[in-house]
Amino acid sequence: MAKKLKIGELHRMAYLSPTARKANTPIILGVIFLGLASLPGWGQEKPEQAPSTTLKVSTEVVNVYAVVEDKKKHLIPDLKKEDFELEEDGKPQEIRYFSRETDTPLTMGIMVDTSPSQGRVLGTEQEEAKAFLRQVLRPKDLAFVLHFDVEAELLQDFTADQRLLSHAIDETVINGGAHGVMPSTTGDSGGATHLYDAVYLASNELLRNEVGRKVLILLTDGEDQGSRVRLETALEAAQKSDVINYSVAIIDRPFYWGHGSGFSGDSVLKKLSDDTGGRVIEVTHSKDTAAAFQQIANELRTQYLLGYTPTNTNLDGSFRKIRVQVGNTDYKVQARRGYYAPTQ
Repeated sequence: MAKKLKIGELHRMAYLSPTARKANTPIILGVIFLGLASLPGWGQEKPEQAPSTTLKVSTEVVNVYAVVEDKKKHLIPDLKKEDFELEEDGKPQEIRYFSRETDTPLTMGIMVDTSPSQGRVLGTEQEEAKAFLRQVLRPKDLAFVLHFDVEAELLQDFTADQRLLSHAIDETVINGGAHGVMPSTTGDSGGATHLYDAVYLASNELLRNEVGRKVLILLTDGEDQGSRVRLETALEAAQKSDVINYSVAIIDRPFYWGHGSGFSGDSVLKKLSDDTGGRVIEVTHSKDTAAAFQQIANELRTQYLLGYTPTNTNLDGSFRKIRVQVGNTDYKVQARRGYYAPTQ
């Protein structure tokens, strides 16, 4: 039986032993939102008090993961620190830490849309997602599998076990809930695609206290129906947790045309991915799904880590804009567009 959790309950599972974690899956996330949407600052938990030395390090260093490509979309893997320029809110920052992230451990979430609009493409997504994990994950990496439709359900908690991850991906099935093919998003109907809820919960409840590179792979068309949180809230949770969103956009447009529904998933995925340093890869034919996963795998192997201490030392919780450039104007840099400063 899946266990329904309130917000914050899954957060405590991060401290369970692997054996205890396994005993507690699968888990349904965020099904109970007891009026929280009406509360200011909903879902923003206070961090536990840390020793002053730890707090000093965590508040003074901002890490930015960057991918560089040329005009022909070829990845550039051999740049040096001196090749980069970094600004925060328009002010130059000194890059104090630099490395190539080829071997840095990954913590990754595979997020599978199992709403009715994915019915004709889910099988391809499953096979290519499993192949992607086999190619990318190394023994020191961790991944989890989560699916979302009328609810967000954790099918497999953090593990490096390919067998468990593949089994969880195979467990994903189309589930439109009890409200028909394209349910209303008003009243208590809920809606069939809680994408924003899934991104919020994965970022805030699963990944917030992890370290290193944190990546969500979204297998979805980007159309949200019925989420309790807004797109801006989901994006803010990802940014505060330093999560990079990659979107494999497998869009069955005839599905929406056939039901007389509009479609706005393109802009949603672009916002979620571009602002966090990832990208959207649209798959027009299911046979192209493998190439999309391959592109993500290549980028994860050619990332750069740029670390800096902000000249703005105010602990005001404000959003700070980040801009990363390289001296070669023929190159394009893909990196997150900002972060939230810590608070006192």
